[in-house]
Order: sequence, then structure tokens, then C-alpha cells
Amino acid sequence: MTLPDAPLNELQAFAAVAEAGSFRAAATRLGVTPSAVSHSLRTLEARLGLRLLHRTTRSVAPTEAGARLLATLAPALADIRRAVGEAREAADTRGAPCA
Repeated sequence: MTLPDAPLNELQAFAAVAEAGSFRAAATRLGVTPSAVSHSLRTLEARLGLRLLHRTTRSVAPTEAGARLLATLAPALADIRRAVGEAREAADTRGAPCA
């Protein structure tokens, strides 16, 4: 079975909403609009063919599938952030600016 690729920005949006419990807080954290976060989530859910979040007018919470994805995704995103930070530090110490 081939799984659909999910762009990193969609996965980051999902994790931010699931962790923050709101689209507005996730949007602030990501530096985008709540509408952009909502669009990313709808696209990700359509791409994967499953609902990741329970949405009500007052709350957002992961579904069982969303909770399982978040359990694996959150540490992976932390690893990516750490790797990018280490690469930046290495470049800073070697004086290798971006062109």
C-alpha cells in the first residue's frame, strides 16, 4: 500500500493545532492566519483520507487517528527543528553565510 506524501507545512499545522487546542493559537505560533492553518488541515485530512481533529465551535481535539499521528510526529518535528538549529550553529561557527 502506497501512502500519500504529506508536505511538512501541513504536518506542522496539524501538530500546532493539536498541541495548542485552537486554530488561532496555532496560527500565531506558526506566523500565519487561522484561515491558512484551517486550509492546511483540510488538505492534509483529504490527502490522508481520515479525520485528524474533532472540531466544535469551542474546542479542537485530536481524533484517535490524530492522537496516534501526533505521538510519532511531535518528536520527529522536534528532531527536525534541532537538526536545523545545529546546522545553523555549524554555519555560524565556520563563517559560512547563506548566499
